[in-house]
Amino acid sequence: MCTCWGGIRSATRTADSAGATGTSGRDTKTLLNSTLQDSSLQPGAFAPDGAQPAEAVDLLPLYPKPAPSNEADYNELDDNPRYQVFRLNSRFLRNERLVRVYLPEAYLHDSERRFPVLYLHDGQNLFDPRTAYLRGHTWRAHSTADRLTREGRTRPVILVGLDNTGIRRMSEYTPTRDPMRGGGEGELYGKLLVEELRPALASRFRVEDGPENTGLGGSSLGGLISLALGLEHPDVFGRLAVMSPSLWWNNRSVFEWLAQRAPLKTSKIRPRFAPPPPEYPHPRLWLDIGTHEGLRHVRDADMLHRRLIDRGWRDGIDLRYLKVPGGLHNEDAWANRFDQMLTFLFPPQKES
Repeated sequence: MCTCWGGIRSATRTADSAGATGTSGRDTKTLLNSTLQDSSLQPGAFAPDGAQPAEAVDLLPLYPKPAPSNEADYNELDDNPRYQVFRLNSRFLRNERLVRVYLPEAYLHDSERRFPVLYLHDGQNLFDPRTAYLRGHTWRAHSTADRLTREGRTRPVILVGLDNTGIRRMSEYTPTRDPMRGGGEGELYGKLLVEELRPALASRFRVEDGPENTGLGGSSLGGLISLALGLEHPDVFGRLAVMSPSLWWNNRSVFEWLAQRAPLKTSKIRPRFAPPPPEYPHPRLWLDIGTHEGLRHVRDADMLHRRLIDRGWRDGIDLRYLKVPGGLHNEDAWANRFDQMLTFLFPPQKES
């Protein structure tokens, strides 16, 4: 039996002490096992940026396959009430996907407190080693977030992983249509996030509102769409994680996208009595790239960094650019810098 709310369908479950209900613990395991039987969501059925699975073809050096790893850490999620999984039906994209929610520990102990949210694309790769593109290799997002919170290095944050839909990943994660590759459903995907997922989560969980409490992030094409949607909706997403972004898409059209939505810094000298130009809100933005991801990709990231500075972002204040020596384009690489990203986007609040 399923309950429906805000487009999200979940197995019926008794509310826990924190007030968050849904599929968790062993119910989550049952849902995931049934999901793994769906060929469109099977591990390895989709590769970064539309590449074929590693089992079918030798991938380019851009996507090297790491050594096998064990899957023991999934056991901690099996019975964890802070990990909940739901299905989201979108009227905009006319499809269904899983939404994976990981609550901070404080959520269970303070029933009045509200928490910031970080929405992340490619939810299959964040927590569960069984559903990761490279089986066994996840971002370890939940364990890293828990550690950083315990150490006082970041605010407690609700992590929300939105699964991709496999064959439509490229289309949904691209803001413009490429004449050769197609795509360009990013606007509809943005509507899913802003008009469907956000209200549904707010009705279900104790979410802290406002752009300063709402982040959006991803890697590769997920980094591209995070940048594009963050520029399109700065009033919604005030924290952006742009990791190894695929800026090459559609002849680098994202740079024009940036120019249209974030004007260049104007000179402090302006004609007498002239009104000041309108202020463009600058989301706090994390940008990174690995030096072994390809020279073109590194140069594109360098260019984006310069363009952001030209438009008013300030290094170390609302912008951080990390260039990782030897960094590759895979889940292990993004997992290894997830901690730095999270501490920059959601630093601990200063005592008043």
